[in-house]
Amino acid sequence: MHIEFRHLKSIRAIHEAGGLARAADILNITQSALSHQIKGLEAQTGIELFVRRSKPLKLSEAGLRLLKAANRILPEVQALEEEFSGLRQGKSGRLHIAIECHACFEWLFPVLEQFRKAWPDVDVDIRPGLAFDALPALMKEEVDLVVSSDPENLPGVTFTPLFDYEPVFVASSRHPLAEKDHVMAEDFRGETLITYPVERSRLDVFSQLLMPAGVEPRSIRQVELTAVILLLVASNRGVSVLPDWVVREVRYSSDYVTRSLTADGITRRLYAATRQEDVEKPYMAHVLGLARTEPVKLQRGMVDDLTK
Repeated sequence: MHIEFRHLKSIRAIHEAGGLARAADILNITQSALSHQIKGLEAQTGIELFVRRSKPLKLSEAGLRLLKAANRILPEVQALEEEFSGLRQGKSGRLHIAIECHACFEWLFPVLEQFRKAWPDVDVDIRPGLAFDALPALMKEEVDLVVSSDPENLPGVTFTPLFDYEPVFVASSRHPLAEKDHVMAEDFRGETLITYPVERSRLDVFSQLLMPAGVEPRSIRQVELTAVILLLVASNRGVSVLPDWVVREVRYSSDYVTRSLTADGITRRLYAATRQEDVEKPYMAHVLGLARTEPVKLQRGMVDDLTK
């Protein structure tokens, strides 16, 4: 037996219309064509699908079972068609993000809050890229966007610059280093350095300052949450280095001091890594635009506070 989607649509239309003539109008075919289609289906099944000579036309027991299947299958097919249409038009899709930057949640959530309002049909998820190899996962299509500060030359992958930021030294206002205008690598030798629990190579304070200078802090304390890092720093339990967007709310608090790393400061850049074929998708272009502008608003907030 060979049942097609048109058979299911015809059964449902006849049941809803109560007759062949009105059903044919709904389906935009001739009554003769619809009658021939139903007779052909009955010939295949060897069972009558309608109770003849009934007004309105009623389905037989076999016809009702076919109607039940139509009511289950046709909505699923329609939903699939709409999903494919959305994919073709760029209105729907998947945006699974991996983050190689532990503190990026601070600005990423405001970005995604705006994004979801504009693209409600895009499936969004976040996976901490520190728990797995994010860029290989991108190439395997396991994720769709990787936030990273370390661009690589990978086939089929585009690194889009997002924004520049400054890693900032943070200490208690009671700390001896609070008296300095800036801090150098040597200043960390006798300090407890509070960091996120990630590899040293992924921490700016190590990759950009301490490792090149061959300096090792007295001890390292790893903490998962930014708020806890700041709490420990305020309690003078250690010092830390955090991105400027993280310290915007404490930069001018009397409990803390913030200083540049070296006299000239250190500037880093974040990138969004995506597959080349995905860059021009409308929703991907939008999220990249938001990721370039929203974090800068947080950074500018520090300047605004300073000028008030």
